[in-house]
Amino acid sequence: MSENKKILELLKTKSSTKQEVYRITQSVFKDLNKVLKKKVEQMSSQMQNHDNSVEIEFNPKGDFETQIKFSGDVLIFHMHSNIFDFPPSHEIHKTSYVKEDKYRSFCGVIHIYNFLSDSLKYNRLNDVGHLIGRIFVNKESHYFVEGEKQLGFLYNDFVNQTINSEKLDEIIDSSILFTLNFDLHTPKFNDVSLVNVHQILEMNSNQKLKTSKSLGFKFSYENK
Repeated sequence: MSENKKILELLKTKSSTKQEVYRITQSVFKDLNKVLKKKVEQMSSQMQNHDNSVEIEFNPKGDFETQIKFSGDVLIFHMHSNIFDFPPSHEIHKTSYVKEDKYRSFCGVIHIYNFLSDSLKYNRLNDVGHLIGRIFVNKESHYFVEGEKQLGFLYNDFVNQTINSEKLDEIIDSSILFTLNFDLHTPKFNDVSLVNVHQILEMNSNQKLKTSKSLGFKFSYENK
């Protein structure tokens, strides 16, 4: 096969597949936004009669990002603009589903981040958030979620599971529950014992000391 034919073949297969996956992931992200908006409206309405000081907000940020705020937390859903494959050693390549069609392993990804709402409100640039999950979607709308606790084991049947609004609703619920149960921890004394002059002068205006729910947070697979 000539070099020109090889190039054309890759454009017809790999490049075309990536474009298809991108369009599907984009569609999933739009559905995610609809589910998020509806859920926030429902939760906000229900909380109004109980405690209206608990703020619940839906805040779309464009084609690739959406935020929801509930009380002291923000979940940021971010769709990556690129399409990814997995390393050859990844479990996904061992499935008959992918062995039958290697391009089924190409996935779009939607990241789910948790930040403290005050970190964004007060522009505390030293604060850190946590990636709590990643939704992977392929050209046939098959998906799995990589994440912590329930996010990592309830949605990991890539061969059989297809994404839809009902599944997105479940993933959102799991993300919110994980976030609400992931409490703010006081950092170790030695981690905050030294403060420079700039930090203390700026503290009243924009809270420069680093705040994190859990310093040293890692996914379970990072400890292996």
